[in-house]
Amino acid sequence: MYRFLLTPRWWGINVFVVLAIPFCVFMGSWQLGRFEDRVQDHESAKEQAKAQSEPSRAAKGRPLDSLLPVDKETSGEQATATGRYGTQFLVPDRKLDDKNGFYVLTLLRTDDGRSLPVVRGWLPGTADAADAPAAPRGEVTVTGALQAPESPGSNGVSAVGGLPKGQLGAISTASLVNLVRDDLYDAWITLDKGDSGMKAVPATAPNNTGLDLKAFQNLGYTGEWFVFAGFVLFMWFRLFRREAEIARDAHLGLLPEATAESTEASESGGTATSAGTSEAAAQKA
Repeated sequence: MYRFLLTPRWWGINVFVVLAIPFCVFMGSWQLGRFEDRVQDHESAKEQAKAQSEPSRAAKGRPLDSLLPVDKETSGEQATATGRYGTQFLVPDRKLDDKNGFYVLTLLRTDDGRSLPVVRGWLPGTADAADAPAAPRGEVTVTGALQAPESPGSNGVSAVGGLPKGQLGAISTASLVNLVRDDLYDAWITLDKGDSGMKAVPATAPNNTGLDLKAFQNLGYTGEWFVFAGFVLFMWFRLFRREAEIARDAHLGLLPEATAESTEASESGGTATSAGTSEAAAQKA
């Protein structure tokens, strides 16, 4: 009754199923692994941020140049730099403790001639240069958490342009390069202790280490691939059951004669049909 499985049509179906199911399972497992990697990065970033907030770690710092370029390993590390403060900017629309305010960012010109953006602190209210305290004069040594350049739309950074003079939307070299002539570090730091009575800005986790949209996309793709595998198996079983029922009914004589002959012919690979044709020819002769 199951001789239909040996027909060319079913050979093709079976080969497709044998190849498709392992492929779907492999792709689903790969997407699940990507999701787990992002979860692990998220946990590692939280642990790193917690460790950097400890007083014993916050008091220490490594030279800035030894931590560059900024990556997932060095983001949040305590960095030290020495220089003189120069041009100051305000970064509006930044929240801290669920209150709206702005960052006070000042460029620190280091001994090698490059300038490092330093977030000296946060103030509540609307960004106003009159409210921002002036930077200390003379040579200073700063210590703070190293951060990667921001990009509009990430970490709550506004993508709206057209800000007033002296304000920045995102803390990055791309935002500063057209505003100052200094050679800039492709990084910035946020001081551990707010300067001049301002509130310290906590460090943020590096990009692509959180449970963001991409992480949940990986999880969604995982489900889709496993559903595809189940769908392929379901369709194979449905086709098999239908063919088996037709073959059974034909064997019991429950189908019309034409359908029964067609079914028997498909199962035997055309042998029955050829035999019937030869017999009819012999009778006519």
